[in-house]
Amino acid sequence: MNALPIHDPHRLFAKSGLSRRDFLASTAGGAALVTLHPFSALAASDQAHLRIMETTDIHVAVLPYDYYADRPNETMGLSRTASVIDGFRSEATNTMLVDNGDYLQGNPMGDWIAYERGMKEGDLHPVVEAMNLLGYDGGTLGNHEFNYGLSFMDKVNAGANYPLVCANLVRGTRLASNPRDDDLYMKPYVIVDKTVLDGNGEEQTIRVGFIGFVPPQIMIWDSRHLVGNVMTRDIVETAAAWVPQMKEECADIVIALSHSGIDDKRVDGMENASLFLGGVDGIDAVFTGHQHLVFPGDAFAGLEGVDAEKGLLMGKPGVQAGFWGSHMGLIDLLVERSGNSWNVISSGVETRPIYTRGEDRSVNATVDDYAPVAEAAQDDHESTLAYVRRSVGKTSAPLYSYFALVADDPSVQIVSQAQVWYVSDILKDGEYGDLPVLSAAAPFKAGGRGGPEYYTDVAAGDVAIKNVADLYLYPNTVRAVLVTGADVKEWLERSAGIFNQVEPGVADQPLINPDFPSYNFDVIDGVTFRIDLTQPSKYDSNGELINPDANRIVDLAYQGAPIDLDAQFVVATNNYRAGGGGNFPGIDASKIILEAPDTNRDVIVRYIVDQGTINPSADANWTFAPVEGATVIFETGPKGRDFVDDVKGVKIEPAGDGADGFAQYRITL
Repeated sequence: MNALPIHDPHRLFAKSGLSRRDFLASTAGGAALVTLHPFSALAASDQAHLRIMETTDIHVAVLPYDYYADRPNETMGLSRTASVIDGFRSEATNTMLVDNGDYLQGNPMGDWIAYERGMKEGDLHPVVEAMNLLGYDGGTLGNHEFNYGLSFMDKVNAGANYPLVCANLVRGTRLASNPRDDDLYMKPYVIVDKTVLDGNGEEQTIRVGFIGFVPPQIMIWDSRHLVGNVMTRDIVETAAAWVPQMKEECADIVIALSHSGIDDKRVDGMENASLFLGGVDGIDAVFTGHQHLVFPGDAFAGLEGVDAEKGLLMGKPGVQAGFWGSHMGLIDLLVERSGNSWNVISSGVETRPIYTRGEDRSVNATVDDYAPVAEAAQDDHESTLAYVRRSVGKTSAPLYSYFALVADDPSVQIVSQAQVWYVSDILKDGEYGDLPVLSAAAPFKAGGRGGPEYYTDVAAGDVAIKNVADLYLYPNTVRAVLVTGADVKEWLERSAGIFNQVEPGVADQPLINPDFPSYNFDVIDGVTFRIDLTQPSKYDSNGELINPDANRIVDLAYQGAPIDLDAQFVVATNNYRAGGGGNFPGIDASKIILEAPDTNRDVIVRYIVDQGTINPSADANWTFAPVEGATVIFETGPKGRDFVDDVKGVKIEPAGDGADGFAQYRITL
């Protein structure tokens, strides 16, 4: 199958007989067959327009289908994004296409292939097959590429007919004194001789270099696969070492493929380092991802060094194109020849969505599927549907997460019940068998950046594998940590940072801090507590201590008595949290007493099979402390109205429509 066609606006211009200005004017508003980007239409003889397009964080969303809900979803799908790629190509003479990582894991199709179908030599993963069809020029790794292990990742990547690069993933257990002397796991960069048409329609060659980066935190998040096999380096340090070599090899333009978000607080080994890549001499443009956000955009307004309107990072063009194929991103470069090299003299940045949302909350697709991609994934799609529809047991009550951030929640409750059941059984005859087992679990699907449909919603009755995957999105494995009562309190203090501080006597204050991801809102089951919202948060959204004297967690008790801060407890959790993920105080690999071989998802399945019928009713082990005269506002999915009367421990009432399709609710404290 051939890649999508590249249209040639320069030849249209040559045939038109118009001046460049008149031709450009004639294309405005769709008057001509193609709307040319100004860089293409007005490039001079020693100039060329190069458009580089990005996908990022596809997470196996090849098709517009939500396997958790088992229904089509117009907000996702590389098969839809492919049609946007064709539109972008039609507007420019010279284009390239890159992927920015996190393509391998993220929905049940990824699990089906990793755990059931497998990857034999010569097999093509549906995501890679789609990218081969679309004519990618390069790509890098994301953190989720490592979730199924290095061997599986390597088998998948072997099918790619485009180069994959990563400069800060080092083979073995030793870093060299100079990053350029590291034994890298794959090529750090690639330089492509790109044939372009200049402003006169003449062929020229521009050497375009792509260098890739992965978050160093993969060593924590997937330590079971990576420790002893690979290491990572700081992203910016690595770039500063390798980019000069790319220039020595006559790369005219250097493009950073950074599976790393945008943050303006520079620290060594930082997770979201893309802003500071813009400050590395020799880098011309930065493609970002990882955060599941859109840049340019309001999400990054006010960050020092960021132009959130023009899409500039330290003055260099940068783009972040959402997730699950929701957007295509591009950077337009106007380049000019100087002697034997080409330099960027101007740039433009854009993202384009695959859907719009109407005033009535409806989702409207703006493009159709690109048929070759949809057809190529069809067999794996059908197999995935059969996989996720297998029944494993029943639930006596509905499982939903619409109110998981404001009250004890049944979807989190069932995860904790399964984790305690599993860990208690393993430890019962060992040295920790007499210690109480608690459980920490967080709501993974709680709206936020995922949109107003991004919630768990399982009806009473049969529970299928798709429902378990909906409860627990990630292929984490079970861990147990040994902590004190004081550790439990600080763990909860860190979680309570998701809430804004509330002032007594003030109505309708915003409750949720939008910068705090729901997967870091751990609720610890087995203790009871209240959260005093009049106190400032003790930790910021990154887990850094900001108010040492604050104490939001009050009335913390175990078995009805105030918790003994010196007493020992076992907490069942996952490898991400136990290894230090989320930067929870005092929680790291040194506290681990159990490294289980089973995924948390498999444990939930086993628990449901063992129980036959589960009762996921929340036990309201946590509530908000009263705040006199205060009410707070939060947003959730519109379908939450079906369950609002069932929520325990808090008084919730509808408060009208929220933004972007969400519904607004009020809590009287």
